[in-house]
Amino acid sequence: MKTFKFNSIISLVGAVFLLSACAQMDVQDQSVATPNDGIPMVSSENIAQRGFFYVGGDYVGEEGSETMANSMYVEVMVPNEILHPYPVVFLHGNGQTGVDYLQTPDGRPGWAYDFLEMGYVVYVQDYPTRGRSQYIPGVNSDLGARTGPLLERIFTATATEADYPQAPKQTQWPGSGLMGDPIMDKFTKTQVQYVTGYGEQADLAIAANIALLDMINTPVILLTHSQGGWFGWNIADERPDLVETIVTIEPAAPPIRGVDTTNVSYRESGGLSWGVGNTPITYDPPISEPSELSVELQSQAEGQDLVPCYQQTEPARQLVNLTDIPVLFMNGEGSYHRIFDHCLANWLNQAGVDTEYVRMEEVGLPGNGHMMMLELNSKEIAEYIHSWLEENIL
Repeated sequence: MKTFKFNSIISLVGAVFLLSACAQMDVQDQSVATPNDGIPMVSSENIAQRGFFYVGGDYVGEEGSETMANSMYVEVMVPNEILHPYPVVFLHGNGQTGVDYLQTPDGRPGWAYDFLEMGYVVYVQDYPTRGRSQYIPGVNSDLGARTGPLLERIFTATATEADYPQAPKQTQWPGSGLMGDPIMDKFTKTQVQYVTGYGEQADLAIAANIALLDMINTPVILLTHSQGGWFGWNIADERPDLVETIVTIEPAAPPIRGVDTTNVSYRESGGLSWGVGNTPITYDPPISEPSELSVELQSQAEGQDLVPCYQQTEPARQLVNLTDIPVLFMNGEGSYHRIFDHCLANWLNQAGVDTEYVRMEEVGLPGNGHMMMLELNSKEIAEYIHSWLEENIL
């Protein structure tokens, strides 16, 4: 019996030692595997489910050599507790992808995570031909890309590199915004190629988002930015029953003619020929060509360093499919869009679309440029949007 007990004790001690050694190795292995501080990460504590899928697209090409083209990558994230009835569908700008809404270039959580934290289901996309969606040479049009100096002038370092009047007011970009600054360089790496056929991109993104809304099959909040703003009006025009509201962040603008921001004057080309985009949209009385819109130019601008606005002559045609969809339209103090964004807001209101135009510094959000979802006060902007939704929609 004594021998048995002694051997049992020895065996027990050995087992404990072995377990302790294994546990120490596990801790060491985990420590080695943990990403270092230089690898930015975002907590997933507010995510109950996450997935991805593709919508839209068609096989193209001759029989026997067909290729799938023009589908759109979509990510969906569901919070631990869904607190709001309408999901948020994020649409990004030109030369960009859904990455804009996932993480800021200085490593903070993006708007997708901010809205998850506030209890929204979120959908983040890469337009057809962009990012994780197919681009097919010979099917899709040629590609373009923005240069670093251009990004400095229009997005990141306007206070020092741009020459439009409001440029010095941009104070919210993290870092200097100049090439060589680590934050700027990280941002530049997120800027991707885009098809130069803007009409093609519009048609593909609008069709894919209609398919996405049909798949979701419940009213959504469209949150659009820049180029995506143009697409949002057409998506809502096609599926008004599936769009509860539109939050638009400096959408493509202005109506009718483009603007030379340096001289605060109109150019001969550019602008939104259909008033809110360059894609046919439903007016009442109906039109078949944008030239049928009867327009006039304001006799004077509404303020210093603003262009006068093109507007419809009265009685103005109405955007009848958008009249029951309230719009929050946000404009940054230091953005080149400040020169003309009010003109699009005016156009929408004149066409019967209930649009609240917010100059952000007037609601305690000063110093923002065009890429405000990436700037230092991005979370505060998301919280303002949420408060507006609670007051007006939820």
